[in-house]
Amino acid sequence: MEQAFICDAIRTPFGRYGGVLAGVRTDDLAAIPLRALLARNPHLDAGAIDDVIYGCVNQAGEDNRNVARMALLLAGIPERVPGTTVNRLCGSSLEAAAVAARGIRCGEIALAIAGGVESMSRSPLVLSKPDAAWARSQKMEDSTLGWRFVNPLMKERYGVDSMAETAENVATECGIARADQDAFALRSQLRAAAAMAAGRLAEEITPVEIPKKAAVSGDEHPRPDTTLEALSALRPVVRPGGTVTAGNASGINDGAGALLLASESAAAKYALTPKARVLGSAVAGVAPRVMGLGPAPAVEKALALTGLKLNQIDLIELNEAFAAQALAVLRALGLPDDAAHVNPDGGAIALGHPLGASGARLLGAAVRQLQRGGGRYALCTMCIGVGQGIAMIVERV
Repeated sequence: MEQAFICDAIRTPFGRYGGVLAGVRTDDLAAIPLRALLARNPHLDAGAIDDVIYGCVNQAGEDNRNVARMALLLAGIPERVPGTTVNRLCGSSLEAAAVAARGIRCGEIALAIAGGVESMSRSPLVLSKPDAAWARSQKMEDSTLGWRFVNPLMKERYGVDSMAETAENVATECGIARADQDAFALRSQLRAAAAMAAGRLAEEITPVEIPKKAAVSGDEHPRPDTTLEALSALRPVVRPGGTVTAGNASGINDGAGALLLASESAAAKYALTPKARVLGSAVAGVAPRVMGLGPAPAVEKALALTGLKLNQIDLIELNEAFAAQALAVLRALGLPDDAAHVNPDGGAIALGHPLGASGARLLGAAVRQLQRGGGRYALCTMCIGVGQGIAMIVERV
């Protein structure tokens, strides 16, 4: 069986909702890391890329009509290179990397770009078609996040809890206190601030040129001046007396990221430097109302698939959809709340969560940290709306 290697990774800065990247079309945003990968790897023949696989959640606006294909054409990749867009909600770009790795490992492809994009600022309002002539029952939905056009049977059987409500459900069922959530959120902000100050985050970012404005070269979402007192003063967003707040949840963001994957022979042919080997990935389902618990069974499946034990994993990138769900997953895996090897440079609470791009950020960050001497094995894992989890394990080369 062929081996799949990650040879490079790059992402845009992550912008806040309505922030510095809100004026950039989603398909244009998706093209930026593709161009950056080609520029960083001058010996690569772009026409030899077997597939471009992008994750994207919304796909209702400028990201419609297969945004991967649109992005590769906008990036100047030859027309003969195909592209496909996958949707596993929050896990979409990690799924894209898994699809690319499987293709390489089974010998069907040798060279691929995987990644994802989301502009939550530009997610459109969508209008249903009338169900009868002259009907006045049309409904407009905001496609930024969460449920829309709900199936009544789905609501009856599983409920249609919002993302924040699922986090409250997890907090209640797993006994995650508000104080612990705020402490976790503060650690995320402080770790991200330290990584920014040391220049580590800059290593994974390619600037975005904004017409008639300065280029955007850093993440907009972090709040390095956050204090525990400020977090504790925030009101719950779901219900009075609840625990989930804007401060201990991930953001609504814009961004894109991409990774270059190759077989051993393709890496040698195009003078690429393998940095990590994809060992395996897994997905798992959980009840939609506690979707945040999804990483725990996905991690267990990935470990079983690779024959590894959790104590062999040197680095974990766990997407911080909410502090409540991240803490619940850590405790389910038997890890301490403040584990130093989990999100050492901060996570989505600080850096942001542009849905379709977050998996690419996690994987790129993990590879860079391994290369900096962070150990041999890294695990990337995410919870997924409607009740799923995804996990991938890579090994430093």
